[in-house]
Amino acid sequence: MSTVRTADFGTGVLSRAAALLHTVLTVEALLLATAAPGLAGLLLLGPDPANLPLAAVCLLPLGPAASAAVYALHHRSRDLTDLHPARVYRRGLRLNTLPALKLWTPLLAWLTVIAFTLTHFSATGLPGWWAVLLAVIGAVCLLWGAHALVLTSLFAFRARDTARLAGYFLVRRGRVTLAAGSLLVLTAGTTALLTEALPALLAAPLLLSLLHAARPVIAETEEDFTV
Repeated sequence: MSTVRTADFGTGVLSRAAALLHTVLTVEALLLATAAPGLAGLLLLGPDPANLPLAAVCLLPLGPAASAAVYALHHRSRDLTDLHPARVYRRGLRLNTLPALKLWTPLLAWLTVIAFTLTHFSATGLPGWWAVLLAVIGAVCLLWGAHALVLTSLFAFRARDTARLAGYFLVRRGRVTLAAGSLLVLTAGTTALLTEALPALLAAPLLLSLLHAARPVIAETEEDFTV
């Protein structure tokens, strides 16, 4: 007679690893499906800098998709016998679409202005150090966006409060900001060396890494800024 207890099934190391893999793959597929209309539009656009505003419009669905993915990854089950990542993703998409767009839209618009200015910098007549300053501002905005993504995905704050908290944690939690920066550099480097499609194909693992790095931010927010 077998001595394996039924209650232990789904709680071992291999089961947890399988559950994580299943969740990541499912969330990745759902994220791509949600952002597919915009990603398809990007494929039709040429590399001309004049297309940057249209590219920004195509990237709008990516904000809610990434927010739903972070929500699903954070609330994932570790038990192989109780996996519902698609259901959790849909719940995250329903809860976070509007809050994510309230932050993602102005961030995307501002980054588009910066990118458009840098690609047409010779026509501006500005000194060269302005280009460096704009690049630094763009990088800081991306790091702020990483904090804002985690906060808006997991907490029901008003948009302005989320924006303020993201700015607070940008300085307060330097290690988390540095980890987010490392992920951005890694993504940019591998994209430049390999393919532009890589960030989309590895979106779920990258978001899981961001979520893991942001644990101090999540813990402090739960302790100090929620009832």
